Amino acid sequence: MTEKTLYDRLGGEAGIRTVVDDFYDRLVADEKLGPFFDGADLDRLRETQTAFLCEAAGGPQRYDGPPVREAHLDVPFEPAHIERAITILSATLADAGVPEEDADRVVGAVGATQAELLATDDE
Repeated sequence: MTEKTLYDRLGGEAGIRTVVDDFYDRLVADEKLGPFFDGADLDRLRETQTAFLCEAAGGPQRYDGPPVREAHLDVPFEPAHIERAITILSATLADAGVPEEDADRVVGAVGATQAELLATDDE
């Protein structure tokens, strides 16, 4: 018997999409992070984040958006913003019933992009 992949344990694309939709609802509603999304194409962000997490979880989807660094160069994130987003992601995963070990893997995939999220044109 083949062990289920993280992608399968998260419910495949549909399960990941549900988590991403809830995550973005929470980000937009957050008083510190919400302003970053003013005027953003939330449908596109949800699509690219879903593809990113599907790929990171071992699914067949491929992230085809711009490199993380390039996509966020004009966003003035500070480390506290990334930490807040990760806290929100962790809460979203917990509320969705994702086991802690799997949630840690998802958060790790997102956290691995922190340097790119914080990059500036000067670097």
